Amino acid sequence: MQKTLFLYLIIYIVFSSEIFCQTLYLKIDGENTMETTTIDSLNYFKKHENYTSIKNEVDSLQKSLYRIGYIENELKFIDRINDSSFAAKIHLKRKYNVIHIYYDKSIINPKLINAISNKVFDNYFSVPFSELENTLSYINSKISEEGYPFSKLYLSDIEIEKSNLKGNLIVASKNQKRVISDIIIKGYEKFPRSYLKHYLKIKPNQTFNLSVIKNKTQQLNNLRFASEIKPPEVLFSKDSTTLYLYLQKTKSNAFDGFLGFGTNEDTNQLQFDGYLNLNLTNNLNYGESFKLLYKSDENDQKTFETNLSLPYFFKSPVGLDLALRIFKKDSSFTTVNQTAKIHYQINAKHKVYTGILSTQSNNLLSQTTTSILDYKTTYYTFAYQFLKNQNYNLLFPVNSQLYVESNFGKRKQSNQQEKQTLLSLDAFKIFNLNYKNSIYLRINGSTLNSNTYFENELLRFGGINSIRGFEENSIYASLMSLLNAEYRYQLNNSIYIHTITDLAYFENKISNTKEKLFGFGFGFGILTKTGLLRFNYANGKTENNQFKLSNSKIHLSFTANF
Repeated sequence: MQKTLFLYLIIYIVFSSEIFCQTLYLKIDGENTMETTTIDSLNYFKKHENYTSIKNEVDSLQKSLYRIGYIENELKFIDRINDSSFAAKIHLKRKYNVIHIYYDKSIINPKLINAISNKVFDNYFSVPFSELENTLSYINSKISEEGYPFSKLYLSDIEIEKSNLKGNLIVASKNQKRVISDIIIKGYEKFPRSYLKHYLKIKPNQTFNLSVIKNKTQQLNNLRFASEIKPPEVLFSKDSTTLYLYLQKTKSNAFDGFLGFGTNEDTNQLQFDGYLNLNLTNNLNYGESFKLLYKSDENDQKTFETNLSLPYFFKSPVGLDLALRIFKKDSSFTTVNQTAKIHYQINAKHKVYTGILSTQSNNLLSQTTTSILDYKTTYYTFAYQFLKNQNYNLLFPVNSQLYVESNFGKRKQSNQQEKQTLLSLDAFKIFNLNYKNSIYLRINGSTLNSNTYFENELLRFGGINSIRGFEENSIYASLMSLLNAEYRYQLNNSIYIHTITDLAYFENKISNTKEKLFGFGFGFGILTKTGLLRFNYANGKTENNQFKLSNSKIHLSFTANF
């Protein structure tokens, strides 16, 4: 019995407030049916817990009426009808639809007024009264962007002019223009200052605009070697404005490699190929990058390549790019490419290049051939790059990329010269269908335009980085176009599976060949603490041949960040 009483006591204490809480109902009317309809259109709350809530709701409704032009509305009464009902009456009186705002042209730029009103006169402009609050807020935000963050706007001397209103626009606290006095970096104090000036375009003596600064600092997430810890902060003093940026240095070095194996069609023996790719970024806190690539494949081809990029060279807005590439085809020939470019970073996504590309190739065969000859080529290079990241996705941090390059020059062979043009395009885009599903499309193409062609100057493609299911650099072409397509499904944030659909078309002017290639397969990727492991299985075929399992290629690659 005592336990039962104790249980009832607990239930009473816990639920008594719910049991005895009474809902109150509010009905607000106007002086006539039309006013009541206007009040009802504002959708005020009719159910309340107590009288205080009812009073606050009436006050809120009156403010809403002020905003739409009923500035003279008057509360007549709030009466209690019975234990659960309250009635209120508000006389709306006259509605003012338009307000004429007089302003000083020396303080407010007339171009700003033209952007917000289509009725601008010599010393005043007109706006609907319902838009007054947004209009003043917009003007104040624009004045703040001009370096006056503490400015305030208000209307004075408001008068009735016929059926409208008029008032004078006053700008307060517009005395001292604020400019950035100093920039202090917290967390990553050795962050390269050139990136502040040329990449983010933030520098001392610049007009202070916090919203613009926040948008600019978000571009730091597009850098591989730094990221923003938290939004920037500002310290205002009487004579200075100090900007604080909170950054951190991120892992930007990468080691990439893959192992591939397949069956040689001639010997029916298992053959291996692979490469090593080292990428060092910002180790000197300059923003520099150094790349080293060594590749050896089953066709007895060897590639050695180095790239050095120095952004904002000598603190200038331009950067310097140097590259060396050595290619050896068994005992047939060697080709050495040397490149020197300067680039200009337009903004975080766009970059342009110009420079010189020099190529020298030597015939290693003991016998002289007409297809492999010694030659030298000098090209003038112009290029453009677009890059868009999606940093929220650890597996696919780059959403889209475009690189277009044009080379114009001459080839020298013995005492003969010939004009040549080399054009190339490489672009990809990830179409995110939802959080887990996406489609990856890549277009890659190159063409060499010349009157005559040598085998050792032709384009080379095939393998994991071009058309999968074929041997590395096994296809020679004077023109090639390639489409890579993948359907990707993310099982979670670190594992994904995908299909492989590769299509290619190429021409070889030496052998007078025009052919289509196909590659189909599947793959998966696993992101670990040390890097990304990728597995690809693909089978390649030409247009007139059937699929053979013996032509399948398995590619393993691993990219480690450190």
